[in-house]
Amino acid sequence: MSTALIVIIVVVVVLIVLAALLLVRFRDRALMKKRQLELRQRRSRVVDEHRSEAEARERDAEKEELRARIAEQEAARARAEAQLREEKANLHERGLADHELIAEHEREQFAGTSAVPEQDAGSSTGAEERLEEEGEEVR
Repeated sequence: MSTALIVIIVVVVVLIVLAALLLVRFRDRALMKKRQLELRQRRSRVVDEHRSEAEARERDAEKEELRARIAEQEAARARAEAQLREEKANLHERGLADHELIAEHEREQFAGTSAVPEQDAGSSTGAEERLEEEGEEVR
């Protein structure tokens, strides 16, 4: 074999090796880009999932806060009703609400008691009597 042929073979082999290395390098770059793209897509998908879950939990928390405020209002209303009942009980206990214990048709029967003072015994209500005294018509 001649020297020129050996040089040509060596040059061709070197070129083939270089081409193979370049091909591998470009393939690795393409594969790396593909993996980066897939990673970005996964990241984006996970971010969207986390954000949607956070929004759902925020809505749930707002609903719970609303339920809690409603429950607080209901509890406050119940406390106010209980306090009103307690105050009515105290009024009845002290005899200051006896007029609530008798019906209109029983007024004469209880005349002179704390339920119907004597001045109101003859009329249906003290307010009507006062209006009549002032000269206004009772409806």
